[in-house]
Amino acid sequence: MKLFNTLTRKKEEFKPLKEGIVTMYNCGPTVYWYAHIGNFRAYIFADVLRRYLEYKDYKVNQVMNITDVGHMTSNADEGEDKMEVAAKKEGKTPKEIAEFYTNAFIEDWKILNLEEPIKRPKASEHIKDMLNTVQILLDKGYAYEANGSVYFEISKFPEYGKLSHNTMKDLKVGAGGRVEKNSDKKNQLDFALWINDDKHLMNWKSPWSEKGYPGWHLECSVMANKYLGKTIDIKTGGVDNIFPHHECEIAQSEAANDVPYSKYYIHTRHLIIDGKKMSKSVGNFYTIKDLIKRGRSPKAIRYLLLSAHYRSQLNLTEESLDSAEKTVTNLLNFIGRIQETKIEERYNDDLKEKINEVKLRFENSMDDDLNVPEALSAIFDLISETNKAIDEKKINKNNLDEVYEAMMKFDKVLGILEHKKEKIPKVVLDLANKREEARQNKNWKEADKIRDEIKTLGYIIDDSSSGPRLKKV
Repeated sequence: MKLFNTLTRKKEEFKPLKEGIVTMYNCGPTVYWYAHIGNFRAYIFADVLRRYLEYKDYKVNQVMNITDVGHMTSNADEGEDKMEVAAKKEGKTPKEIAEFYTNAFIEDWKILNLEEPIKRPKASEHIKDMLNTVQILLDKGYAYEANGSVYFEISKFPEYGKLSHNTMKDLKVGAGGRVEKNSDKKNQLDFALWINDDKHLMNWKSPWSEKGYPGWHLECSVMANKYLGKTIDIKTGGVDNIFPHHECEIAQSEAANDVPYSKYYIHTRHLIIDGKKMSKSVGNFYTIKDLIKRGRSPKAIRYLLLSAHYRSQLNLTEESLDSAEKTVTNLLNFIGRIQETKIEERYNDDLKEKINEVKLRFENSMDDDLNVPEALSAIFDLISETNKAIDEKKINKNNLDEVYEAMMKFDKVLGILEHKKEKIPKVVLDLANKREEARQNKNWKEADKIRDEIKTLGYIIDDSSSGPRLKKV
């Protein structure tokens, strides 16, 4: 299995620190508002990565944080805390804001069928751990205190910039959202570990100030180290996390612990809407529930977000959503068909070979930096061959069971199908049997009348070559 490592800018063979166990930390949401569709592209990528690692029999210890303090509107050290802005705007406390939007996030998480991480640590519940790390960095000479705040001195960490591939010479004031000059900093690119602010709505006492709060970059490092160890296997996030967030995490973690922070850094490209960057001001800012209210199904949303390669930009349009809906419907109908088909012909050895071929193609594609589009192409080939075998009546129950088993195994990674056979009401089944009897007697008028009656009860009949199939409208 090979993954593209942002640190080295190349695909590398994946080898975890401990055989059979993978530690993975995903940068989670700042819970000041609903997570948008672009956020969930990164979260679904991490979910598919985890699922595929588990498919390959790894035990995956996945941690995703909840940021409920310290994330500035500028993504750097200046400006206002996003949590504080939301609290003032809605007339609530930061704690109330955090609780409401955390619950909303987890709701969306479950709607899109993401696996639950082993831990969802909240930044506000790990202040003591953060203070300890800040003190270590001060003691080792990587940080300095100024007017009650503490800053990481990037000139003391020569490798600063190795993830984003910026050199110290390239970095200028204004990069990464840094626009305001801070006279307390030795270098304007030094970043805050602890911020002295007695007016902030969330604050804690520290050795350097009576009232302060942690810097955003510090939080993830501390929680990753606490729950997964000083060096982790995989760090994920969107490309916007590379600089400054992940760059700063590397600096403070490696300075404090004297070991690499993570072996692999994997980042998803942006999602755009109709060719444009998503923005509230443009009116193309969508949450999961926005799309559901517009009639989109959670399965189709999930399918669309995972169907493009994670390192390619994804353009969400009405047409792409329509296509995703159609594809998911076809996938579910296929599963229904192979469950309901009753053909007892000779065992089809060619179909068995096709399953083995598709399984190999699926795994080779996923092993190649999680190439989901190629993996899906292999699955669609299996569907096509199976439908052809059913239509030609060159299949039996053992074949159908094997196809179903293969599809469900693929879906352990994709998380799309999870098909539950619906119990069809007896009145509908009786009418369907009555209609089939009319058709056998070539009483087409009566058969059409019963078809219409079945439709009023919420079901349609698909007359396939393998017999009629009932489907809920």
